[in-house]
Amino acid sequence: MNIRSLPIKNLKKKPGRTAVLLILVIFLSFAVFAGSVTVSSLGNGLSGLERRLGADIIVVPSSARSHVDLEQMLLSGTPGYFYMDKSNLGKVLSVEGVEKASPQYFMASVKAGCCSLKTQIIGFDPDTDFSVTPWISESYQSRLETQDVVVGSDITVPVGGRVRFYDVNCNVVAKLAPTGTGLDTAVYANDDTVKILMQAAADKGMAQTEGDPDTLISAIYIKVADGYDVQTVADYINIYMKKVEAVPARSMLSGISDSLSGISDTIKLLVAAVWILAFVIMIIVFSGLVNERKKEFAVLRVVGMSRKMLARLILTESLILSVIGGVIGIALGAAVVFPFSAAIEARIGLPFLTPGAGTVILLAALSLVAALVAGPAASAYSAYKLSRVDTGVILREGM
Repeated sequence: MNIRSLPIKNLKKKPGRTAVLLILVIFLSFAVFAGSVTVSSLGNGLSGLERRLGADIIVVPSSARSHVDLEQMLLSGTPGYFYMDKSNLGKVLSVEGVEKASPQYFMASVKAGCCSLKTQIIGFDPDTDFSVTPWISESYQSRLETQDVVVGSDITVPVGGRVRFYDVNCNVVAKLAPTGTGLDTAVYANDDTVKILMQAAADKGMAQTEGDPDTLISAIYIKVADGYDVQTVADYINIYMKKVEAVPARSMLSGISDSLSGISDTIKLLVAAVWILAFVIMIIVFSGLVNERKKEFAVLRVVGMSRKMLARLILTESLILSVIGGVIGIALGAAVVFPFSAAIEARIGLPFLTPGAGTVILLAALSLVAALVAGPAASAYSAYKLSRVDTGVILREGM
């Protein structure tokens, strides 16, 4: 008798029993891996959004909230626009505690004959910007020329291609790294390009505001100097500057952070519950096999197998199932989470940025370890009971 091949033969001999145990391990490893990747992706999304925002305070027109969902527009790239007088930039720069201030320009394109796609267009001043430029420089080190644009990772136009807004052709010079938010569908350009597009929209009867584009800005991004409190600076602007609202970036992110924390905690609890449930079910299934396999083990004892070898046989069978089920479960988890990450993001409405290859490999390894621990641990008690079988009693029962 070939002891080494016996575990495989036993598993093949009882396909129904093997399938049940295998499904349990697959379910366990799927839940652990998919849940871990989802929690990691939510954390990455928030971190990426914080880095992308890059400002301590954002100043917008006081009327902005009546026109758009401010948080959705600034943090998620929902198309929208609002404008205020450019003179507010000088006033902000004179406020004590403001280290840097840079304007941004927002414009929403339309999906019509004049435009290649409907998206949010974000303009910035290359000479003063400190929030968009560092992010762009990861993909494009040169200075953006007039009618050059950098597009988000989810826009399908390739680098070197062109996009058209209000019948103005723009050159796509780079694509940005993903953020896991709607900003991945936005288009970025310098302030001169946005002013050209604003004028082109007006010429086509699609003006998004009245007035000279040279005298308008949408928002002012502020970097607060060291030693100054962000909230205090924002409060000062709100008190002493008219028709504007200073919003601390952290206050906008706090709602998203709370939602992410709630979802992450829920996922962790579900993963733990699935692990415990699958583990308990496996214990019950393995225990239920005791009576079924009594005669089988009695015969093996008669032909010379020791109790230790008997226990090792059960543990080996469970280990084989754990490896196979763990690998299949992780593969299924990857097949669900990665191809549908955009759909998951849209569904939950929160930043969702899948982790890099190194983190994914680590999470897969930990998920496999969870399966390898659960299977043998669940079978350990059964292995102990079966190893204590009284061979004579069992054989007499069958007479």
